[in-house]
Amino acid sequence: MRLLSHISTNNIKGDLFGGLTAAVIALPMALAFGVASGAGAEAGLWSAVLVGLFTALFGGTPTLISEPTGPMTVVMTAVIANLTASNPTNGMAMAFTVVMLAGVFQILLGALHLGRYITQMPYTVISGFMSGIGLILIVLQLGPALGQAIPPGGVMGTLQDLPELVAGVKPPELALAGITMVILWSTPQRLKKIVPPQLLALVAGTVISLTLLPLLDSASSAEGIRRIGAISAGFPSVQIPVFGASELGLMLVDAAVLGMLGSIDALLTSVVADSLTRTEHNSNKELVGQGLGNLVSGLFGGIAGAGATMGTVVNIQAGGRSALSGIVRALVLMLVIVAGSGLAARIPLAVLAGIALKVGVDIVDWGFLGRAHRISIKGALILYLVIGLTVLVDLIVAVAVGVFLANLLTIDRLSQLQSHQSVKSISTADDDLDLPKEEKALLDAGEGRVLLFQLTGAMIFGVAKTIGREHNAIGQCNAIVFDLGAVSHLGVTAALALENAVKEAVEARRHVYVVGAAGTTRKRLEALKLFELLPADHTRLSRAQALAAAVEAIKG
Repeated sequence: MRLLSHISTNNIKGDLFGGLTAAVIALPMALAFGVASGAGAEAGLWSAVLVGLFTALFGGTPTLISEPTGPMTVVMTAVIANLTASNPTNGMAMAFTVVMLAGVFQILLGALHLGRYITQMPYTVISGFMSGIGLILIVLQLGPALGQAIPPGGVMGTLQDLPELVAGVKPPELALAGITMVILWSTPQRLKKIVPPQLLALVAGTVISLTLLPLLDSASSAEGIRRIGAISAGFPSVQIPVFGASELGLMLVDAAVLGMLGSIDALLTSVVADSLTRTEHNSNKELVGQGLGNLVSGLFGGIAGAGATMGTVVNIQAGGRSALSGIVRALVLMLVIVAGSGLAARIPLAVLAGIALKVGVDIVDWGFLGRAHRISIKGALILYLVIGLTVLVDLIVAVAVGVFLANLLTIDRLSQLQSHQSVKSISTADDDLDLPKEEKALLDAGEGRVLLFQLTGAMIFGVAKTIGREHNAIGQCNAIVFDLGAVSHLGVTAALALENAVKEAVEARRHVYVVGAAGTTRKRLEALKLFELLPADHTRLSRAQALAAAVEAIKG
């Protein structure tokens, strides 16, 4: 695996413009997500720089832009809230340690070549999970949009305190959040090509808060509106990893959640990038790059990040085609922090809340929610269950339950289809049978007393029940030929069901033949010692030979 990403010099102009455009969009988003997470605007900015730089240098998707994202911010908010509540002194330091551990987790996933398995989840689960995260982000931003801090207790705490939040609303800040969202939703498409709506809303909201609102209401003076505050212009200091004895288990679980979510988020965005550039990303290399980015981000006090769909699409549309665009974007953001951090201090928190609210609304999969029930009732129930568990219980529980139920339904359906197609018990020859004429003649000669038990395709565990059911339905026959010649895979459960069928036939003093078993199928049956139940010449015959022997045996 090549360590550094390929940096092409064939598209310097496109990469420079793509990186610059992505940086312009990243600035308001990084500020909004940093504040929303509870770590502060500075943590969001440095995450955008460090995660973006290291994933560009070491990732497996040349055009991918990585930075704080809505889903990662939701989890990061919970991590910071839980750790600071349990350990006020070291909680924030432990939260940054969780980001580092999440990076290590992602590096391990990439090193173990598990990248291609990460996104192999049913769409109902992915949609429900992401929609749930979008709803969480919306709920958590209600307080800041109303001019107040996020209540303790996360989603449930906010919902419980909602009457108090509404009663204590600060109209100037609510107006700023409303103006921000109006700008984000109503910016004409032609203007979007010139300036990103997020940056336009950020500048307009800040200017209005400093000029127009104080003229309309003396309570809206510069001191009356909550703002970001001073941001350090220097480089961040190193955060030494901190572990709390009582919080270690929680930290490891949080790191696994962040790492897995970041991996899913990044690789799904990589697929989007592939479709736009008609290339193919390296999933395992991308996970290593994402892990290094989060490891370094946490080490320097940044929040967790992942592949960002919006930034990636803008980068590609602006001309970015290699890792150079991501590097340019990170360097531009670094220059903004070092040289222009003082300008960010006057940005109202309500404006950032409006930006985060819009992101939450965009994350919810409204299109699929409205038609899921028309596609599949069972799929829709899984979708709604995952949303509910994500919002009200836990992200890991939501994904685990959703994947389990979706796979269970899929296995049941595949088993039904496979059962109807792959298990046949035949005692009389008819025109629909795909058998040679001589074998059909042998079945006719058996006069219903010779049974051909055919197994075809992959014998997964769901087929075992059908094997047992078909065997139990066997009437009065004196000989059975088990034909395994067309079996591509014999699972353990199906092998045990076959063994049981053979044993019962032998105990019923029937003539039993097992033919066609080869390769791994034969090895599995040998491991079960199934062939020891039968005479040696009953397991080495062809199907035609076995049918002939069976006819001779019942007439002998």
